[in-house]
Amino acid sequence: MDEKRIEALIGEPLGKADADFVRQHTGFVIGGVPPVGHLEKLVTFIDQDLLGFDELWAAAGTPHAVFRTRPEELVRMTGGQVAVIKVEA
Repeated sequence: MDEKRIEALIGEPLGKADADFVRQHTGFVIGGVPPVGHLEKLVTFIDQDLLGFDELWAAAGTPHAVFRTRPEELVRMTGGQVAVIKVEA
């Protein structure tokens, strides 16, 4: 992820969230945070390259569970903004 791109999209600097922050704001532990079902509404960005895949796998609430979805379904269920967020090589 290109932090500068995300900072430009949100209009403020990014900081690294620790485990307590993640749990407090999402309700899930790091490594298991799913794209939906959070305690708070989160701003979500989806890298446009993900739209090129037929299927995606996402965390399902624990570090030991995942679920399969389609890119367009991920965008729909999260209300995420599709953007270029990867680091360019």
